[in-house]
Amino acid sequence: MKKFLKTLSSLFFLFLIFHSVSNSFAEERIIFRVRIEGAITPVIANFLAYCINLSEEKQAQALIVELDTPGGLVESTREIVKEMLRSKIPVVVYISPSGARAASAGTFILIASHLAAMAPGTHVGAAHPVELTGKADEKVLEKISQDLVAWGKNLAQMRNRNPKFIEEAVLKSKSITEKEALELKVIELIAKDFDELLKEIDGKTVMINHQKVNIFTKNSKVEIIEEDFKTKFLKVLTNPNLIYFLLMLGLAGIYFELSHPGSIFPGVIGAICLILAFLGLSILPLNYAGLALILLAGLLFFLETQIASHGLLTLAGTVSLLLGSIILFGKNPPPLKVYQPFLYTVVITFSIIFAGITYLAVRVLRKKPVSGGEALVGKVGKALEEISPHKGKIFVEGEIWEAISDETIPKGEQIKVIEKRGFTLKVKPHKE
Repeated sequence: MKKFLKTLSSLFFLFLIFHSVSNSFAEERIIFRVRIEGAITPVIANFLAYCINLSEEKQAQALIVELDTPGGLVESTREIVKEMLRSKIPVVVYISPSGARAASAGTFILIASHLAAMAPGTHVGAAHPVELTGKADEKVLEKISQDLVAWGKNLAQMRNRNPKFIEEAVLKSKSITEKEALELKVIELIAKDFDELLKEIDGKTVMINHQKVNIFTKNSKVEIIEEDFKTKFLKVLTNPNLIYFLLMLGLAGIYFELSHPGSIFPGVIGAICLILAFLGLSILPLNYAGLALILLAGLLFFLETQIASHGLLTLAGTVSLLLGSIILFGKNPPPLKVYQPFLYTVVITFSIIFAGITYLAVRVLRKKPVSGGEALVGKVGKALEEISPHKGKIFVEGEIWEAISDETIPKGEQIKVIEKRGFTLKVKPHKE
C-alpha cells in the first residue's frame, strides 16, 4: 500500500510539473502586431524589416501586419517582399479597418504574405505601374508591366494564390473587394476585426522554407510594435509636400539673408529648413534636374538685386522655379508627388515674395543717400573763406567742411558741392 501511494504521489508530482511547464510554454507564446499606413517608402521598408527580425528573435507565433496603403515605390516594395520571403516566422497581412485598401505596392505585399486576410469593406488591386516621366513611352511601360506581372505571378504561385488576378491588376489596373478576393483565392479569410482574425488563424498551417509551420494564437500574448521616434520623424519627412515647402522656405530664408545682410534669423531658419529638405530628398527618389532648376531660380532672384535686368531675371527665376517644381518628384507614383494645386500655390506665392523682396532691395540700393557726406552732393552752401585748389572752408547743411575748387571762389560767395573726397568736398561757384 505504501508503495502504491508512493508511486501515485510521484505520478501526481510529475503531472504538476508537466502542467506547469505546459502553462509556461503557453504563456510564452507571442503574437506581434504592427500597423502600416500611408505610402510605401524606404522608411517603411526598414521598419518592417525590423519588425520581422524582432519577431524571429522572440520566436513569435506570427507577425500580423495591418495594412492600409495607396501604393508606393517599387524598390521599397521589393525589399519588403524579400524580407517576408526569407522570414522564419509566419507573416500575416490583414487589410483593415473597413474602408482601407492595398493598392499598387500593397497588392504585392498582400500576395507575398504567408496568410492574407481582409476586413469587410476593403479592396485590393490597381497595381498598374505609373509612367515615370509623365509622357508615356509605351515600350518602356510594357517592359515594366511585364516585369511586375512575372514577379507577381511568381509570388502568387509560391503562396498558392490566383496568379491571374495579379496579372489583371498590373495590366488592367483591376481592383476587387474582399468577397471577390476570397472567391478568387487571392486571400484565405475575411475577418471583421483583429480579435476575429486571431480566432480564424488559430491552428492554420503555412509553409516556411518547405516546412509546415502551425500558428497558435489561443492563449498567446499580443504585443504591439510601435514606431520609434526615428521612424516617425523620417516618415513625416518623406511627405513630398512637406519636403517641397521646406525647400521653398529654406531658399526664401537664405535669399532674404543675402539681400539684407545681418538679419541673421531668416538665414538661420532658412539653413535649417534646407537641411531638413535635403534629408527628405535623400530618402525619396528625385529628379536632380528639377532640384538644380529650383536652386537656379533662387540664384536668379538674388542676381536681380545686383544687376539691372529690368525684371528679366525675376521672370526667368519664376519660370525656372515652376519647371523645377513640376519635375522634382516626377519619377515617383502619385502618393509620393507634390499635390499639384499646392505646388502651383507655393510657386505663385514664393515668386511674389521673391519679387517683392527684390524690389525693396533694389530700391534701397539705388536710393539717393539722405545722410552722411554722400548726401551733400548737389547741395548749395556758402564760402567762409576763399576757396582754391589749396582748400578753404565752407558752410553747408549746418556743417563746416574743408573744400577745394578748380577755380578761385571769393569769400561769401555761394558754392555747390559736386563731389566728396574723404573728409573734403569739391565745389564750384553756384549761380542762381
